Amino acid sequence: MKKSRKRLKRWLSLLSIVGLTFLLTACSNAPITSHSTGFWDHDIVYNCSRFIIWLSKNFGGYGMGIIIFTIIIRIILLPLMWYQTKQTVKTQEIQPQLKALQQKYSSRDRDSLMKMQEEQRKLYKEAGVNPWATMLPLLVQLPVMWALYQAIWRTNELRSGTFLWLQLGHPDPYYVLPILAALFTLASSWLAMASMPEKNGMTTAMTWGMPIMIFFMALKFSAAITLYWVVTNAFQVIQTLLIQNPFKINRERKEKAAAEQERKRKIRRAKRKALRKHRH
Repeated sequence: MKKSRKRLKRWLSLLSIVGLTFLLTACSNAPITSHSTGFWDHDIVYNCSRFIIWLSKNFGGYGMGIIIFTIIIRIILLPLMWYQTKQTVKTQEIQPQLKALQQKYSSRDRDSLMKMQEEQRKLYKEAGVNPWATMLPLLVQLPVMWALYQAIWRTNELRSGTFLWLQLGHPDPYYVLPILAALFTLASSWLAMASMPEKNGMTTAMTWGMPIMIFFMALKFSAAITLYWVVTNAFQVIQTLLIQNPFKINRERKEKAAAEQERKRKIRRAKRKALRKHRH
């Protein structure tokens, strides 16, 4: 059940990315103006473009406008990310019980699978875990990133804007932003995985594979999008250290395990002492 749910989540993630890409690439690539119509073009992309331009004019240029816009979006998404993070931590804590259930019902016949699913649902409920919570940030961030991309690409003022050595509508010629995007992605992925009580080949592949993928994508993407990735992953690093600090979680987990071992030792000593008294 657990493996099938993970596979389903991965397929849903992939299908959502592909579906959103087909949906939004069907939108017009004509320049965005005040005359643009439709929910996506006017209500989302145009207003997003105007807001970034307003920030740029008031806070020191187009690059700063994108940086501040990204931080605002991340702050808006913070309650959702906090919820997803807490769900992740809770899920990590019940991994031993989930593994025990899989071993208990290892025969894989229909009755065993149904019983395992029932006990897993009960365990999730008792632990306050929503197995689908990790999908929410992905589904929310994809439209945001695409709206930013279209706002820049379809707004001449932003597309031709500059920031430091960058022309925002073109890739970074010196590869500084792709490297930073990859490094911050690696840092955020590593921190997210560091608190996991059990790791496997897939988590390791994700930790190293995602930064590599981001790097090569950033080589082709506009500097504005890469700048968004740099800022959002830097924010993610800070966010993880604040609400999912793996060093704190691992320390507390070790202290809890040590306390449990000490409790068991005291029980054993008490039993031996009681047994000696009984013999005498």
